[in-house]
Amino acid sequence: MLILLNKVILHILDFNSGVMVFSEQELERTDTVEIFLQKHVEKSFTNQDIKQGRFYENSTFQQKMANYLNEAVDFVYFSKQIAELLYDSITKAEELASADLLVADLTIEDERYIAVLKCNNRMGFIHQVVQDGEVVKNDIINHYAILPSLTQKIDEYAFVNVQSQEIKLVDKKYTVNGETVNIMAEQLLQCHSELSAKDSIKIMHEITKKVAEKHGKSPVEAITKVKNYLLENSEIADNVMPQAIAEVAFQESPLMQREYNEEIVNAGLSPEIQLDKELTVKKNKVHKIKTDTGIEITVPIDYFKNKDYIEFINNYDGTLSINLKNIGKLINK
Repeated sequence: MLILLNKVILHILDFNSGVMVFSEQELERTDTVEIFLQKHVEKSFTNQDIKQGRFYENSTFQQKMANYLNEAVDFVYFSKQIAELLYDSITKAEELASADLLVADLTIEDERYIAVLKCNNRMGFIHQVVQDGEVVKNDIINHYAILPSLTQKIDEYAFVNVQSQEIKLVDKKYTVNGETVNIMAEQLLQCHSELSAKDSIKIMHEITKKVAEKHGKSPVEAITKVKNYLLENSEIADNVMPQAIAEVAFQESPLMQREYNEEIVNAGLSPEIQLDKELTVKKNKVHKIKTDTGIEITVPIDYFKNKDYIEFINNYDGTLSINLKNIGKLINK
């Protein structure tokens, strides 16, 4: 992924010590800074938990960003405005999450973005050298402002496409005045947000199982039909319509299809869901079964359509048997 860092600045929101430090200068692009930002931007931008968003009609963030893009204010001033907006929002929450806030003007694959990366502080341990007279003592101490390592994820962030104004974000829930609020989306960016592709797939599977069980149908059969459809659809399209899912899972029952679609709406899924191909394959290529006797089986989705490999048998006593066929050898894992 080609990432160009045009402007980057770091502000400190430390609620543990009560110290808020708004930087007056951009970060110098040393090798350390470049490596840290490049890795985290790429990891965050391609995160499967990412949601799509659109600004409210009178978003303060969008207005301040427009002033910067129109060169009415400079980057440092704009970034401080964002830091102050976030600071004001966090102070209203019951959980005061200290953070290092990165604001960036960057280009990702020829598209210009404004990024806000909220690196929530973690407790870590560092060494400390203590000089006691002529004696040197090495100690281990807690440190409460540790930035995420290159292998860790940033907790909350947003990328705003300058041209389309589309938003990609990951946020967390906070409690404000007794109510649950997504501070990044609702108070900082002031935008609507949709469920992530990962959450959408999970909900579609859960609703399929719920509707099947309610009508005494096999949830395993219904879910495998859905997974197979999602896999095949991912080869030709980047989106899927829940109505099509309902027809695939419950082809024989208009009533079950109607209930499925009602559940989808109640869950907040859109009429058309954008899906990531890599994630769709990962989440749907196999199906895991666990019996009430404690046996777990992971089966490739394609095998459910072929009775030469696996067959489900309804026994006369109401129990279920699974017949695995054409096994050449068993491998211990």
